[in-house]
Amino acid sequence: MADIFDVIADGTRRDILRLLLDRASAGQDGTSVSHIVGELGVSQPTVSKHLKVLREAHLVSVREEGQHRFYSLSAEPLDEVDDWLVPFFTQTGDLEVAVAGTLPDSAAHAAEVVGRAAASAKHAVATAWRRLPGR
Repeated sequence: MADIFDVIADGTRRDILRLLLDRASAGQDGTSVSHIVGELGVSQPTVSKHLKVLREAHLVSVREEGQHRFYSLSAEPLDEVDDWLVPFFTQTGDLEVAVAGTLPDSAAHAAEVVGRAAASAKHAVATAWRRLPGR
């Protein structure tokens, strides 16, 4: 299987993941290949090729209904990316910058504090788990 960073390095695959995320957030239970083709303006063979890579990386799941296939986001593999990035955010303070532009100051500060604590805790637990014997 390809490294998760190699998989998400491709812009078309990132566009597909973003589209699937947006549709899932809007309550859609899967997205057809034809919808992805129409939204992204990319050929059907190209979309199918990228969906295959995303399936192999377990970033998308597929549901078949007759001759139609509907794809959904499976974000769990992105935890590896998250685990790699978190130490950089907690060291540089970029998490505060990312949150500040979208919330009132008091809410942004609270979100930044909680987010930083959660990210640090998740990273510490994941690191400790990986260091356990037999892992």
